Amino acid sequence: MAAALATVAKAKDGSHVSLDGVRDKNVGQLRKLNAAMFPVKYQEKYYSDAMAAGEYTKLAFYSDVHVGAVACRLEREAGSGGGSKVYIMTLGVLAPYRRLGIGSLLLQHVLGQCEAEGSGVREVYLHVQTNNEEAIAFYKHFGFAITDTIKNYYRRIQPPDCYVLSRSFGPTSSFQPNGTAAAAGQ
Repeated sequence: MAAALATVAKAKDGSHVSLDGVRDKNVGQLRKLNAAMFPVKYQEKYYSDAMAAGEYTKLAFYSDVHVGAVACRLEREAGSGGGSKVYIMTLGVLAPYRRLGIGSLLLQHVLGQCEAEGSGVREVYLHVQTNNEEAIAFYKHFGFAITDTIKNYYRRIQPPDCYVLSRSFGPTSSFQPNGTAAAAGQ
């Protein structure tokens, strides 16, 4: 079943930004975007995981031009009462289209899916290279926190270390508009 292309918002410059699901017919667009933005060639499992994540994986269009994407993987937690985690495998926007709010729209979409009643998502997490201060600040603005450091995570880029950034969901955590997490009821 094909997801409908839906206008989500306007970019900071007033142009229309739309999100569309990733499926067999358009997965090639995600492949091309990844090749342009990331120093990694993703294997077929990445693309099958991204498509299996359904509404958590989206392509972003700026005035009908494909300019960004978020690709996620759903992870079911054994023994957690059916809870799950969402791993953000990649989130990127082509350089000429950055600072228009497109990355924020993509992330807000994923967080909205996680927060939806009945989603069962307990946590969303991702890896960020330790020297990528701009990305770290971006995710912290949305309530993520550094929860771990992994040495030698990356094989072909320097530095090879990464941080794990995560954000929890559920009855003990809620997101505040200024990008901070607070205990429910505060």
